Amino acid sequence: METRELAYFVAVAEELHFGRAAQRLGMAQPPLSRAIQQLERRIGVTLLERTSRGVTLTSAGAVFLAESRKALDAVDAAVRRAQRAGQEVPRLLVAMKPDGDAGLLERILPRYRQDPDAIDVEVIVCGIGEQSRMLRHGRVDLAFLHGPHDDIAGFDTELLLEQDQVAMLPRGHRLAGRAALVVADLDGEPFPRWPGSDVTGPEVRDSGQLLQLVALGQVVAVVPESGRRHVRADVVCVPVLDAPRTSVLLAWPDRTRSRAVAAFVRASTEVAEAGRVTADS
Repeated sequence: METRELAYFVAVAEELHFGRAAQRLGMAQPPLSRAIQQLERRIGVTLLERTSRGVTLTSAGAVFLAESRKALDAVDAAVRRAQRAGQEVPRLLVAMKPDGDAGLLERILPRYRQDPDAIDVEVIVCGIGEQSRMLRHGRVDLAFLHGPHDDIAGFDTELLLEQDQVAMLPRGHRLAGRAALVVADLDGEPFPRWPGSDVTGPEVRDSGQLLQLVALGQVVAVVPESGRRHVRADVVCVPVLDAPRTSVLLAWPDRTRSRAVAAFVRASTEVAEAGRVTADS
């Protein structure tokens, strides 16, 4: 089976219309229809129901669509990783959201450079939730992800840090003087809407925007403890005792054999372990 056939099927399954799918693919409709019919005969199941009202996915088609997307993503990722591996000056690409490393990276990088397998590192600071997609699509080699929010399926991961959470409030807020809070204390407060969430508050895409909205009294937010590091004078952080703990994870593609990736993971775990020992002493 060729990736071209999977791409044909994905286009039809997403458009649910052969004409629009053919236009999207830059081809005529009859050969596209024949290609889908040949694909169905080859795998022995009906993937699409064709009626006078349009096209719908069968249950088998829905499963095949999900697997086809994964397969195409994997091929694209393999091509990108091979292209990067063939660069004259190889680089290790690491993705993180703003402050997504909880301050660990400034200690990880010097430790990593001491490893004989180390290569140049380029840190890519991306939007909320983008680092997982970049890693899955082969655009980066490693990413700092966050539990329980980020999708880690298909990745190897190393737990670097677990954190309690704090409420980020404007200094004049009614709760700003409290020593600690519980989640129920924040009932009725306006919360930010992160990309992909169903909260109805103002949309926030990065930590700088969040701090500005909190300072203006437009939102309050519950964030990991490390968020205190960049708090402005007009914003306060109060511990939320019953908020679930969050984690900072280092993630990389499973079954990778890159010595540079392995060296970065080693450096990261050494720094994280040293931090835990210091905190416990």
